[in-house]
This record gives sequence, C-alpha cells and structure tokens, in this order.
Amino acid sequence: MISSIFAQQHYKKIEMVCPLAEVEEVFSSVHGAVYQCSRKNCYWLEFNETTTAFKVSDFFLFKKRIDSINVEAMLADTSRTSDFELVMPHRTDRCFMLSVQDILNLREILAGSKFMIEFNSELKKLLRRDAVLVF
Repeated sequence: MISSIFAQQHYKKIEMVCPLAEVEEVFSSVHGAVYQCSRKNCYWLEFNETTTAFKVSDFFLFKKRIDSINVEAMLADTSRTSDFELVMPHRTDRCFMLSVQDILNLREILAGSKFMIEFNSELKKLLRRDAVLVF
C-alpha cells in the first residue's frame, strides 16, 4: 500500500516535468527511483526530492562517475572539503552535492537500475530466440 502511494507520487512529479511522458519504473528504493521514458528515450532519476532527466548514454556515464568516487578517502580525510562531493552530470541542468551517505544511496539506486535494465534486455533476447525456435 505504502509503496503504491510512493510510486503514484513519483509518477505525478514526473508528469509535472514532462506531461506527455510515458514512464515505467525501472527501479526504486526508499531513497529514490529511476524511470524510463519511452516517449523521449531517456531515464528520469528521482533523488533528494529532485528529478533529473538523462539521455541513455549519459545515465550510464553518470553511474560510472558515481561509482568512481572514493568514499574511503572521503571518510579518512578530516578536512571539511572532503565531506561532500560535487557532481555535475553531462547535458543536464543539475548539480549534485553529495555526502557519503548520499553517494551510497545513489549507488544503490543506480546499481539496481542498471541490473534491471540489463536483466530486461537479456529477457527480451531469450523470449525472441524462443519465439523464433517455435516457428
């Protein structure tokens, strides 16, 4: 029940950003979600109460950038400048100021999304292959 209310709220936010968008949830957690828009061929990341659109290639570059952040170095460094990481994704109007916890939460969302995207792709390949064998 709570997750369906949560999903409805997310869909409403994305509809406000792009009212004609046809979105499907790729992955969600309590920290955010990723949606795929078939109309615009992009992914929408909802994180920290904001929604950011990514072209497909930019989405995977953003994931790679988040994965490359050295969290251990951030934790070991005692200077104030190491408390946050500033990330500016390609071709977006968004700038992320991320704490260590934000980075870990975002990694969870992005890893889950990548897994679901790859899983869906492999599943479609198998279904197509089986459909060809039946005929």
